[in-house]
Amino acid sequence: MVGVNPKSKPCKGMKGLIEEGSEAVREEDKGPLRDLAIIAGAQRVEHYEISAYGTARTLAEQLGLDDAVGLLQQTQDEEEQADAKLTDVAATLYESSRQEDAGEEEERETVGASRGGRNGSARRSRKAH
Repeated sequence: MVGVNPKSKPCKGMKGLIEEGSEAVREEDKGPLRDLAIIAGAQRVEHYEISAYGTARTLAEQLGLDDAVGLLQQTQDEEEQADAKLTDVAATLYESSRQEDAGEEEERETVGASRGGRNGSARRSRKAH
């Protein structure tokens, strides 16, 4: 579009972000915590890309490259939508984890009440206050 052949070279920053994400996958057992670690890593990648496209778009604006500005803005918007989707998925995971935790707590209280008589009632009563 601007008469220059693009060159590519590995990006050390992006490589580091991907390595961090891979490390989290190796260190966590399967489950919500690992899923959230993967999402966090993916969001760091998205933020890096959003920044890069925003910078390139601003440069294109300064150079009067209107066609490039439109394409770069479109790409930045897509990256921001991907980031928002990842946020939505993380929020769903948090909510699911809270509901599971609440269900497990309720189950412990029910089992404690059936086994402990007064102690189970006392636990429920303290929790209610």
